[in-house]
Amino acid sequence: MNAANDSSATTPEPFVPADKAASFVGLRRRFLLALARRGIKGAYPVGGRRRRTWVFLLSELAAAIRSRRA
Repeated sequence: MNAANDSSATTPEPFVPADKAASFVGLRRRFLLALARRGIKGAYPVGGRRRRTWVFLLSELAAAIRSRRA
């Protein structure tokens, strides 16, 4: 069966920039970026070593925050 024709195939979750991710979880952008630098799950660096841009997967970010509250 061809995956392109399979109706059960899902599209991958899009990465979102820090401002949208911060709005989603209700945090300030700067605080979310600090969490990203500390290694919170769902945050992915893009770019070089000196000046990184962070992108986020909202489902992983929400799960990471949920697990820290438990």
